Amino acid sequence: MVGRHGSTLKSLALACALAVVATTVALQGQSRPAKPAAGGWVLERTPDGHPDLQGVWANNTVTPLERPKEWEGKTTLTDAEIAALQKIANQIYDNDGDAQFGDGLIRAILDQQTNPKSSDKQTGNYNQFWLVGRDWHDRRTSLITDPPDGKLPALTPEGKKRRAAEQAYRKEHAYEDPEMINLGERCVNFGIPKLLSGYNSYSQIVQTPGYVMIMAEMAHDARVIPTGRREHLPKSYTRWNGDSIGRWDGDTLVVDTTNFSTKSDFMGSHENLHIIERFTRVSKDVLNYEFTIEDPTMWTRPWTAMIPLARKDEMIFEYACHEANSAMEGMLKGHRYQEQQGATKKTSGGN
Repeated sequence: MVGRHGSTLKSLALACALAVVATTVALQGQSRPAKPAAGGWVLERTPDGHPDLQGVWANNTVTPLERPKEWEGKTTLTDAEIAALQKIANQIYDNDGDAQFGDGLIRAILDQQTNPKSSDKQTGNYNQFWLVGRDWHDRRTSLITDPPDGKLPALTPEGKKRRAAEQAYRKEHAYEDPEMINLGERCVNFGIPKLLSGYNSYSQIVQTPGYVMIMAEMAHDARVIPTGRREHLPKSYTRWNGDSIGRWDGDTLVVDTTNFSTKSDFMGSHENLHIIERFTRVSKDVLNYEFTIEDPTMWTRPWTAMIPLARKDEMIFEYACHEANSAMEGMLKGHRYQEQQGATKKTSGGN
């Protein structure tokens, strides 16, 4: 099944790719000479001289966002420690138990749960067989690089109060109407930056002179980022994934994003979210993706994380997610049933 926006995004990606080809001859003279990097690898460049970041990149790292308590004060793991962790991970895959998404896998490994249970206590997960194997090349103990302790900074009193109120309201009014169902379940938007590893966590980058397009598999969000514009749009123009403008800092693509919607939601941050992303090609098969998060109404200080994205010589296929899907319809019907049962109890005087 083809999503309603699939053809538009594919056309955009094709147009970007054709634009690169069309400008090759005209920009040939602007190319910088290639210089060998460590190990003999040569950084490929586009015809306009910038690093070639194009291709499909995956976030399948096993490294957790925050440093677990077991690794406090430890920034990297030894070969022996990695081998011990992989042994438990292999048992989890061999047992083919409930799927472990994102940081749930490393948590299960550290707890030595070789047959971990579902993170969804009500409906359950599908099994681990359906999830991609994780990358173990990154030996760091956390994706967060700043603060140095590898932990998220503390929430501000305002942020803590707001987040608690939002979570309590959603729990009390869950599935009353479509707007109460989170954006991901409604297939509306999955936000940026995308932190969930090992689950449809692929992105495709296409470059043209003046623009970079980043399309995420989940769920085909296409960010068309101008690299020539210096000012953000007026603050009244808000978007799900904000207003992004890019620039080149040497061989690093820097993307500055503001103007998020009040309905955007990244870990409790909404319209005050400010993200600075840095994309740096460090080898033939690794693209370092670093991002700094700032929202003074949510966290007591900015924080930074880095994900080493792995190059994949594969195509991105459709993430078959669509708004108004049957699962959402079933959740809404279930809540209507609960309301009817509650009304019946009140009428009969039951508890």
